Amino acid sequence: MNPSFKRPTVARRRLRFALPAALLVLAASAALAGTPPPATNLQAAQQAIANAERVDAASLAAVELGAARAKLSAAEKAVAEKQMVAGAQLADEARADAELAAARTGAAKAKAVNADIRRSTATLEDEMQRKTGDSK
Repeated sequence: MNPSFKRPTVARRRLRFALPAALLVLAASAALAGTPPPATNLQAAQQAIANAERVDAASLAAVELGAARAKLSAAEKAVAEKQMVAGAQLADEARADAELAAARTGAAKAKAVNADIRRSTATLEDEMQRKTGDSK
């Protein structure tokens, strides 16, 4: 019988240990390469802030819009410092704050319109009462 079939050769033994080690090093280097920049998160935050500015959130929800701008700035700084996960999180928070600012602005505008309609309705009711009182 051929002895090479019974025992693995030195090269095979080295390969058996070297291959998993090489795969482990390759996987570790891929993990250290980091995640890609959160470009979509940053873009979504920028669009949400632009939308909030378009609906005049600067005057009706200034605190939320300011927080969104600050978080977007922090997200961009984190990405510049290669902290992609933190950058993505901050960008998502900035988007949420900007959307909150836009929603609060919409609610404030709707409340103002509702109050105006109530005043108009009250005025019309008063005029109707006067006219029906005059004809008696």
